[in-house]
Amino acid sequence: MELDHIIRKFIDTQNYSVSPITNGLINSTYLVKNNDNNSKYILQNINTKVFKHPQIIVDNHLKINRMLTAKHYDFKIIKPIASISNEFLVKDPHQQIWRMLDFVENSITFLKVPSAKIAYEAAKTFSIFLNTINMEPLPEIGDSLPGFINFEKRISDYKKALKVASADLKENAANEIQYINDFLSLPEKWIKLQHNNLLPKRIIHADPKISNILFHEEHYPLAVIDLDTVMISTILYDFGDMIRSYTNTANEDEAVTANNFNSEIFKAVKEGFLFHLQEKLTPEEYENLDYAAQVVIYIQALRFLTDYLNGNIYYSITYPEHNLDRTKNQLQLLKGLRKYLNEI
Repeated sequence: MELDHIIRKFIDTQNYSVSPITNGLINSTYLVKNNDNNSKYILQNINTKVFKHPQIIVDNHLKINRMLTAKHYDFKIIKPIASISNEFLVKDPHQQIWRMLDFVENSITFLKVPSAKIAYEAAKTFSIFLNTINMEPLPEIGDSLPGFINFEKRISDYKKALKVASADLKENAANEIQYINDFLSLPEKWIKLQHNNLLPKRIIHADPKISNILFHEEHYPLAVIDLDTVMISTILYDFGDMIRSYTNTANEDEAVTANNFNSEIFKAVKEGFLFHLQEKLTPEEYENLDYAAQVVIYIQALRFLTDYLNGNIYYSITYPEHNLDRTKNQLQLLKGLRKYLNEI
């Protein structure tokens, strides 16, 4: 059994059990239990199509852990587990890359935000995490996803896809194309702020969705997880993506026509995010939080639409219109957010 080959590189026993964890979108993940001593671990097959240089994510993880430890961080620190041969990454016979992490007992994750209270606690936990790791001078953090927050490239990729897409695809997505085109200028301020170095470079998580916070079974936060995407960029991205992923009352794969934006969760996320960061943010950062949320949602809609026009070559789909429905979902969320911001 292939998993046996990998597991026994990390733990010296044949007396173990393993079960898949299926809610991840990028890496294949398993829960491994050493039945000799009841210890548990997370085993992951790293998707090297996404993370082309896995050593970078290990090095970043270890650097972040050292910073958290030095600052007496209040939450659980997820530790990479070295193999028996003292390596954090091991290869299977097919040259696939694997790693093991420690497991947090009595923990749960939420795939959707269940309440404004949980949204507040999650955002506050990310606030503490980001405040702790952003010290001076900023340590060197490798770029595990080059170009991930390059919005100029995202827009350029969309324009190229629109130019070569078939007439049928463009007809099917006519309303969404029109909306995206009408708001192509929305990210320009963000891009200009970055070009003028008005947005400080900070360490960000870059995937601050609710499922990347471990909660105790009694619903208090335990840990920030999944540091694979950690990078140097603007902290506005983390806030924007929290608003994008937390405030959506619908499933992201669901095409919606009614308002799917939750303003109470928006307020809770903003309050939690600012709890430990308000004094650290520059005026440019603070003043552009609401704007950043709009841009991040818009760019995600544009990315889904780009993939649809390209023939669904990036995001996994289960039916031909899947990425178009995702686009509709994000655009509806953007409309709801903009309506709310115009009314307050």
